Amino acid sequence: MRVTARSGTVARVFTGVLAFQLVIAGLLILGDSRSDTPMGLPGVGPSAPRLGEPVTPGDQRRTYRPRRDRPTVVPDRVPGKMPDRLTLLREDDGTYRLEGTIDAGDAPRVIDLLADADPAPETLILQSPGGSVRDALALGRHLRHAGIGTRVLRGEVCFSACPYLLVGGATRDIDPDASVGLHQHDFGESVLLPAAFAVEDIQRGQAEVMGYLIEMGIDPAVMQHAMATPPREIYVLLPDQLDAYGFTAPPDDAQ
Repeated sequence: MRVTARSGTVARVFTGVLAFQLVIAGLLILGDSRSDTPMGLPGVGPSAPRLGEPVTPGDQRRTYRPRRDRPTVVPDRVPGKMPDRLTLLREDDGTYRLEGTIDAGDAPRVIDLLADADPAPETLILQSPGGSVRDALALGRHLRHAGIGTRVLRGEVCFSACPYLLVGGATRDIDPDASVGLHQHDFGESVLLPAAFAVEDIQRGQAEVMGYLIEMGIDPAVMQHAMATPPREIYVLLPDQLDAYGFTAPPDDAQ
């Protein structure tokens, strides 16, 4: 009887602990999927403020979920939400916009769109939450070779891989009230790779990005902010940092 009673007590404790863990797990999942609500647990999740809160020197990291934090485009320019895939649009005034998520394989597709555009674009207004780093690098090199400039407008964003596309512009125009931000990247490698090979791939990818930045006349020291910012956060560069790292310098003078 004592053994049975003790076993019952252990079972009840185990069941209670399991139920508590399930409740905590549920709250974490709900908090992550609906992080626009005030629900949260102390000490759990990113410590950075939410995207959209004012950025000041030394306080530039913001939480960032690309699928959730999808900014709307400026209504008086292109109605609706940002496209799910990188899209080339020509506005009534003849200016071109390139906006949306940068998917794998977008570089050759968009290069073909630019080649077919009539008249040929001289400048692209960019807005993107990021995406494929390698496609951003390939597109950036194409823009520089083709002599196409880039712009980011007031109230619009260029995050994650988008700044690498931005710096490829033959000219670069960034409104002081635009948001340009970086964070850590993966480079599309298999998560099933052994840790040693995964680290090697990441280091090779980072070296490729740094070489590209130097090629485009950008101070690679900007990567310290990207490498120190987790993928679920974004580090927003201030206007004086954009100047200091060469984002706003004429490419011919920066190199």
